[in-house]
Amino acid sequence: MPSDARVALRDTASVGLGFVPLGLAFGALCVQSGLDWWWAGLSAALVFGGSFEFLLIGLVVAVAPLASIALAALMVNVRHVFYALSFPLHRVAGRLGKTYSTFALCDEAYALTSGEQARSWTSRRILCLQLLLHLYWAGSATAGALLGSLIPAGVTGLDFALTALFTVLAIDAVRDLRGDLPTPLLAVLSALAARLLFPGQMLPAAFALFTAGLLARRLTTSRKPCHA
Repeated sequence: MPSDARVALRDTASVGLGFVPLGLAFGALCVQSGLDWWWAGLSAALVFGGSFEFLLIGLVVAVAPLASIALAALMVNVRHVFYALSFPLHRVAGRLGKTYSTFALCDEAYALTSGEQARSWTSRRILCLQLLLHLYWAGSATAGALLGSLIPAGVTGLDFALTALFTVLAIDAVRDLRGDLPTPLLAVLSALAARLLFPGQMLPAAFALFTAGLLARRLTTSRKPCHA
């Protein structure tokens, strides 16, 4: 196994453990909603939208108009616009590589590749990491659909894997800031302000406030004093 692929496998091991129960739950939900088992794997491979795919099940079952599905996809995934500001796409080689990297940009890939420790990663390592995350999701979703009938209806707690996964990623991100307390504090304040002022659009509002705060801090700290 090439070294970059082997290292990427190590990088994604903990995140993959979080993907598995989510994918199993998604696949089981597809079958229990009346969809064919292959729909889960196809959705995971072609949409690769995480939380949007759970919403998509209800939209498909309800035969929602394409315009409604497109609007829902935009609202749920608009955060990816902000991810592009710091995702290292410029280090991914080739047009095909950049195209796939853009398609496979998920929350976990962003968290793993945008930190200080990833600044020296090669194009191959980034792509291998994203491909492995893609495979974790598609594989577990397919397995969940095939085994969905074996999962008892009373099983609860699978959805908490998503909360636990993001908690671990947040802790790693804070550690990577190396004592930069204002950044996580600004993120918390942005989330609280968005929750109070824009409860119906909390996620895009929080990202917008956080981005504005970072830009304001950047402008403030980059100003040099004028010398007479």
